[in-house]
Amino acid sequence: MTKTHPDYSFELAAQANGAACIAGVDEVGRGPLAGPVTAAAVILDPARIPEGLNDSKKLTAKRREAIYAELLEVAEVSVAHASVEEIDEHNILRASHIAMVRAIAGLSTSPDHVLIDGNMIPRGLELSSEAIVKGDGRSVSIAAASIAAKVCRDYVMLSLAQQYPGYGWETNAGYGSKKHMEALQNLGVTPHHRRSFKPVHNMLYQG
Repeated sequence: MTKTHPDYSFELAAQANGAACIAGVDEVGRGPLAGPVTAAAVILDPARIPEGLNDSKKLTAKRREAIYAELLEVAEVSVAHASVEEIDEHNILRASHIAMVRAIAGLSTSPDHVLIDGNMIPRGLELSSEAIVKGDGRSVSIAAASIAAKVCRDYVMLSLAQQYPGYGWETNAGYGSKKHMEALQNLGVTPHHRRSFKPVHNMLYQG
């Protein structure tokens, strides 16, 4: 039976294996044509888990922001990015893993065990860890990380939208929406566009 909401079962299993401090890790922003890829690592206090934790995509922006504010009060949260330059230099998967490792390193407590959304453990992660497919809908720690990463990346894109108006980043977060694609055609490529991504690459090297 598929669980409808994430729970604490992965964390309990890790505790049963001797891990006292468990972090959930997720990233957001692998698909957009512009902006960084952002990862978060969250260590929840089992006695103070916010209500309503879920995959960030299933929550409204207002709900995400409310939960994020609560997480900052009751949990340990670390957010990190990998830049557009790093995405273009390595590739988006590797860059997302770089952001994940940075987020984990940014925690003030080093976790005994890390729960990672997806099917791969990032290269260079020396800690005990497990990859959980669709983890943001299965583990509350990963769900918390997905919310923190999404809220922080949206803030970044909102800030970039003010510097580069016309692309609609305040609403499309850098994804290839109709408005964004039209702006690419009409306004051109910004320094925050991922040049290794096909629509941007084609625009730079067409003809």
